[in-house]
Parts: sequence; C-alpha cells; structure tokens
Amino acid sequence: MRALPIAVTVLAAALALTSCDGGGSGDSSGSGKSGDTAGSAKKAAAAVCRIGDEGIQVGPANAATAAGDTGNVPVTLTNKGAQCTLKGFPVLSVQAAGASADIVADKSAQPEQLTLAKGDTASFTITYVRGAAGDAKTLAAKTLKIGLPGAAAAQSFPWSYGPLAGKGSAGEPNASMTPFQHAGD
Repeated sequence: MRALPIAVTVLAAALALTSCDGGGSGDSSGSGKSGDTAGSAKKAAAAVCRIGDEGIQVGPANAATAAGDTGNVPVTLTNKGAQCTLKGFPVLSVQAAGASADIVADKSAQPEQLTLAKGDTASFTITYVRGAAGDAKTLAAKTLKIGLPGAAAAQSFPWSYGPLAGKGSAGEPNASMTPFQHAGD
C-alpha cells in the first residue's frame, strides 16, 4: 500500500513540471502577444533620452584662467520624462561669431549604456585648454550646443569659460568630453 502515495506524488510532480512555461511569455501559442512584462520593460528601456525631457545644468566649472591652462566643465542631466537610455557620448559643439567646431570624445574612454528612470541623473565632463586672445587658432566661443546620442535636437547654453585653444590646422578646439556616467546616489 505504500507504493500508491509515492506514485501519486511522482505523477503530480511530473504534471507540475510539464505545465511550466520556460519561455516566460505567458502565451502558449508562441505569438508573444500576452502579458510579457519583461519584454515590455526592455522595450521601454530602449527608448533614447530626448533633450526636451532632460533638465541640464552646465557647471559650476573649474575654469582655466590663463592661456594654456586646462579647465573642466561638468554637465549634469536630470531625466524629467519617462525611463530612457543614454549610450555613448553627448554631441557637443561650440560656436563663435561665424564659426562652429565640434568637441570630440575622449578616445581612451569606453561608454556604457545607462538607463535613467524619472528623476535619475547622469553627467559628463568637458575638458578644454584656454586659448590666447587674438591667436589665429583660438576660437572665441560664446555658445555651447548639447545634443544627446540618437536624438536630433540640441540645446544651447552660454560658454563663459574663455576662448578655446585650437589644435591642428582644421580649427578643431583643444577640448574633449567624457562619456555619460551615473551621477548622485
């Protein structure tokens, strides 16, 4: 008589295992159309951050005070919209009267993908060399334009950290930026 309870237990366990869905979709037809919340969360996280949904603070800077000095300008973004992702580097340019130049990424840095929930912050830093006023390679920058990777729009901010030294002959400013990193807690 003892064999019957063990056989029933084994049969019940076998039925329980075969009724489990290892795919996690909750849809036995394989169409993926039912409540796949994990897939929905991944799709929501894949949305790129948009400049209009981000509060941006430029500075306070550790500004270069004399020609040849190096300065750093931190930039902090606070997500005010839905969850989004940032991957790579910001899109930056500086503008002066009739001239514009891109700020390049720090080639030694490896960007990570950041997911920002509403209220989360990320930051990056611009490092630059101050140029000498009147030097032909110096860009007397007045405006900093910031864009986000994967998005077309940009916002403009005043550049009040002095002229930018140039490097090379192509009018490229002696400046670089770090990739995005989580800021705060």
